Amino acid sequence: MTTTIKVSDELRDRLKTQASRTGRTLGAHLAVLADLADRQDRLTSMKQAIAATPASVLAEYRTESEQWETTELADARHE
Repeated sequence: MTTTIKVSDELRDRLKTQASRTGRTLGAHLAVLADLADRQDRLTSMKQAIAATPASVLAEYRTESEQWETTELADARHE
């Protein structure tokens, strides 16, 4: 299914130029842009969650991560 969206001629031309530089159709280029926006939203949410996390919880996370990493490295040496 396809649909029509209304954008200014200037924006349409910009998008078409961007799409052609990467060898994509305009639809494929818009999908990439939407994916990038979704990714940016996820990263922003993650940054906000990290900023809202109490320091004690972050310290526990770092300690546990270091323990896992040490265990993984030790296991890898024994393989």
